[in-house]
Amino acid sequence: MQIAMMAQNAELYSHRRLKEAAEARGHELTIIKTLGCYMNIASRRPTIYYNGAELPKFDAVIPRIGASITFYGLAVLRQFEVMGTWPLNESVAIGRSRDKLRAMQLMARDGIGLPVTTFAHDPRQTEEVLRVAGGAPTVIKLLEGTQGIGVVLADTDRSAKSVIEAFRGANVNILVQEFIKEAGGTDIRALVVGGRVVAAMKRTGAEGEFRSNLHRGGRAEVVKLTPEERATAVRAAKAMGLNVCGVDMLRANHGPVVMEVNSSPGLEGVEKATGIDIAGQIIDFLQKTAKPGKTATRGKG
Repeated sequence: MQIAMMAQNAELYSHRRLKEAAEARGHELTIIKTLGCYMNIASRRPTIYYNGAELPKFDAVIPRIGASITFYGLAVLRQFEVMGTWPLNESVAIGRSRDKLRAMQLMARDGIGLPVTTFAHDPRQTEEVLRVAGGAPTVIKLLEGTQGIGVVLADTDRSAKSVIEAFRGANVNILVQEFIKEAGGTDIRALVVGGRVVAAMKRTGAEGEFRSNLHRGGRAEVVKLTPEERATAVRAAKAMGLNVCGVDMLRANHGPVVMEVNSSPGLEGVEKATGIDIAGQIIDFLQKTAKPGKTATRGKG
């Protein structure tokens, strides 16, 4: 198969592993810098150009779109879809997961466990929002944040009000969530591929850090999921419409709660923690499933 991978940095561990896994199975994988593409949106012959030349027809595309370039990345991915290239994750599904508020609303609709989450616009509703979220300590997060950036733990109602007012003064959208104290600064990342959990790790934050992101100095170790946690991860992936994703959960007293669904999960931490060839499983799923022109978003916007 001829496979394209949209990725700004070809040297990242995840991208190298996916390329190695594809080539080990006899496929040709070409890494294309997303921001280096431009498109001719023609009604009869849509095309994508890269480095001054028209890209050839690919059988499948693996989108690894950074959060900071979501808008342009999804535009390029939609162009691949219009051209009949099969996407590992579809543009509409990635868009759902990148909009944290929309993602929460979709998972709430499907009855998936979530932390109490509030969202409001009027500054006069701050006290009510904090009350609904359970009061301090509380978590305040930017809708556009990633890798733990833009996530604040407020220890008191006064500090929470100050943080909320500061964010609103900067004209950014935020969510206010209950703090799951019993999680103890750890979370679970479950890797879902093709509707099943293929690996999972527990991430523990650095000393004094409530965020467990590996980019922020957290550590990872293998973890055994409960049947409920496995089912929750699979249902969250399905709610987004993602074939491949990382589902981040906390172990609350009342069961697993989903914090985020990541459409371009990093592979380094979970592969090294578990010893599982996740890149290979992703390529195996792709080669079994990819069919040119088969995309649910084709013709539906």
